[in-house]
Amino acid sequence: MRDQLRRPIRDLRISVTDRCNFRCTYCMPKEIFGHDFMFLPKNELLTFEEICRVAQLFASLGVKKIRLTGGEPLLRSDLPVLVEMLVHIDGIEDIGLTTNGLLLKQYAQQLYDKGLRRLNISLDALDPDLFAHMNGRGIKPAAILENIEHARKIGFKIKVNMVVQKGVNEQEILPMAAYFKEQGITLCFIEFMDVGNDNDWSFERVVTKKEIYERLCATYELEPLEPHYYGEVAQRYRYTDCKAEIGFITSVSESFCSTCTRARLSSEGKFYTCLFASQGFDLRELIRGGVADHEILAAIRGLWEKRNDRYSDERTEQTAIQRKKINMSYIGG
Repeated sequence: MRDQLRRPIRDLRISVTDRCNFRCTYCMPKEIFGHDFMFLPKNELLTFEEICRVAQLFASLGVKKIRLTGGEPLLRSDLPVLVEMLVHIDGIEDIGLTTNGLLLKQYAQQLYDKGLRRLNISLDALDPDLFAHMNGRGIKPAAILENIEHARKIGFKIKVNMVVQKGVNEQEILPMAAYFKEQGITLCFIEFMDVGNDNDWSFERVVTKKEIYERLCATYELEPLEPHYYGEVAQRYRYTDCKAEIGFITSVSESFCSTCTRARLSSEGKFYTCLFASQGFDLRELIRGGVADHEILAAIRGLWEKRNDRYSDERTEQTAIQRKKINMSYIGG
């Protein structure tokens, strides 16, 4: 199954909740997502059985990889139960989870026991005061680093994601690189993106891959690595003096729309064909309306085969301001 640009469907990002225990300024600024913010009620969220039904349908169309996201997915009750259900779906070869890491000590062992093996953990600074400010909750990086080590000892494969913003945390590029190089953990630098409508994005606040790479090369010698698979998001490099890797997600400066294989499912069951989409297709309505699997498959196929999304190729300062987009906290990264 391919879209209008001949891109196959291979990855499904599943948001299991729109809630988060952080208020990061580039995702869920607390000025907007305050104490009285109305998140989705429980009865509007897809049940685990509904999520698995959708995942099975996507797997039959070619999806091989699932990523569980949020909000903060560890806030979803009994998440290890969902993991156990998903790992048994025919055709699914890999399941990962993206988290801020704050609750990992509580849930990591349960998740591993149920079959999860891969974690993407968000951490934007090692400086305690800066990180506490950026996450909007006063959480210090030591708590996240301790939980990363806990998860690693259990056996998880871990990647750390850092969103870099000019004038905010670009001074943390080298300290973060040094720390995770020593730990042998892959660090992925993410260009600040205009996801959603609330993060005050502009081109002036983007630190590009080229700028980050040049800073790193002043200290380290790096060699490029071949992609693991078609549609891999990160551009990967390895330090020449060890096996540790770094990556770059370059949605702004070097867009990768031409090889995008990712579909997205929101926590209340809307299917999105792009991270920067404005509208989704309501699969929950079909599921709860008693629609048969073959009809739902036909709807998914029809939407994907008409897909021509290439927002990052077309992004300008004006489109970024004018186009209303779903929030990252709602659909996941």
